[in-house]
Amino acid sequence: MNTRLFNRLRSNFRLLPVLIITIVLCCLKVNGQTDSLILSNGDVIVGEIKSMNKGILQIETDYSSSDFKVEWDRIREIYSNRTYLITLSNGTRTNESFSTDPENPEQIIIGDPEAGVKVDIMDLVYINPLDQTFLSRLNAAVSVGYNYTKNNNLSQFSSRISLGYVADFWTLSGSLDMVTSSQDDIEDISRTDGLISFSYFLKNDWYLIGNADFLSNDEQKLKLRSAFSAGLGKMLVHTNQVQLGVSGGGVWNEETYTDETIESRSSQEAFIGSRLDIFDIGDLDLLTSVTVYPSLSESGRIRTDFKFDLKYDLPLDFYIQFGYTLNYDNDPVEGASSSDFVLQTTLGWDL
Repeated sequence: MNTRLFNRLRSNFRLLPVLIITIVLCCLKVNGQTDSLILSNGDVIVGEIKSMNKGILQIETDYSSSDFKVEWDRIREIYSNRTYLITLSNGTRTNESFSTDPENPEQIIIGDPEAGVKVDIMDLVYINPLDQTFLSRLNAAVSVGYNYTKNNNLSQFSSRISLGYVADFWTLSGSLDMVTSSQDDIEDISRTDGLISFSYFLKNDWYLIGNADFLSNDEQKLKLRSAFSAGLGKMLVHTNQVQLGVSGGGVWNEETYTDETIESRSSQEAFIGSRLDIFDIGDLDLLTSVTVYPSLSESGRIRTDFKFDLKYDLPLDFYIQFGYTLNYDNDPVEGASSSDFVLQTTLGWDL
């Protein structure tokens, strides 16, 4: 081998590591873009699926600074070779890959393309990549509202904060609603409602529940009500448009009062409740729930909590929310009202 050829080969071998690294990076880039969507209008989106929940699929692409949000019923075909936590409308949960059936685009093959289970595409109600980071599984929302009336110098401020984490088989969430009102010649009024909620998913859309509910309410002379509950729930309807669930269990209730002459009291209660979430009505979301607490230790006492939230989505993840909350107690302490309600209109932002 002559010297010139040897030097050329040696020079080429020096470039080999650079070439290998370049190929690996390109492959990683290609592999990072393994997910693709074909929409009903023929558009194609290639990127990385982040999640699908409540009829909305979120996908990240290289050519947009923000993720795309696509309505699930607008997707004609979908392909991915990654593993997901998948939830079906019948409550089945599995960890598999999935893709559109090439012989029937209205069906999805879960698992092996040759021997996997075939289901209708609309039977998928939740998908979440198993390689998601901690932060990507968090969700949060903050909204505030303010009202002022010149007459009597009436001023009212309200805020709503929520934070949640979604794991493979459980969820943990918290919320805090606060309302304060001040007016000339009238004592200030305040109300604070906090909730910490844990759910663990079982088979066939059953789930375990553990809640800690806190309420401070001047109207009912509640300095603090602490209610700790545990029970079992069942999702009766679980689709990409509607979720309807019922639940029941037991509660330990502790109450202290703003009037120091009134003794605090403890009670044991049962609870039965229902929750309806409708989220396929254009830019509107509707969430309502009612829970009844018949007392087991105080004869004849019944409490009821009712909530109604209507949310209208705005651009850039902003929203307007109208909320109504009612607390009822047929056996309040002396001098307290049997019910208290609050109406809130707030402007918020989703994370």
